[in-house]
Amino acid sequence: MKKHFFLFIVVSCLFSSAYSLESTNAGSGSIINTWIWEKSMGGNSNPYTATPKTIGFNKKVVFTPNGRVITYKNDVEIRNSTYQVEKGISFFDKSQHDLITFEGKTYVIENLDNQNLTIVSNNEDAARTIFKR
Repeated sequence: MKKHFFLFIVVSCLFSSAYSLESTNAGSGSIINTWIWEKSMGGNSNPYTATPKTIGFNKKVVFTPNGRVITYKNDVEIRNSTYQVEKGISFFDKSQHDLITFEGKTYVIENLDNQNLTIVSNNEDAARTIFKR
């Protein structure tokens, strides 16, 4: 009887963990979605602001549930690679934040909600990119 009870507890914990992970990824603050690029700003050494209008093209990124990120320029796929979200230390305040790594760069997730994603390059450049759903 004790073996069955222990097995029940272990299985319950596993299902609870899996549900928790799934609801985090699928929730309103989920990175998984299509994000349309609105603006990039930054460059501590060479400040700039870029928008689709100023540089002449649209860009979007699609984060998939299976860890892929697909980048489009004017609706043409230009990259398909992996991404990873994890806790890590920010270059700026040396505190723990959610970080996302893709296309060879790591960013601090500054804002993530139903409609907005803002990422900041996790280096001295501090370039900020804003996406909308």
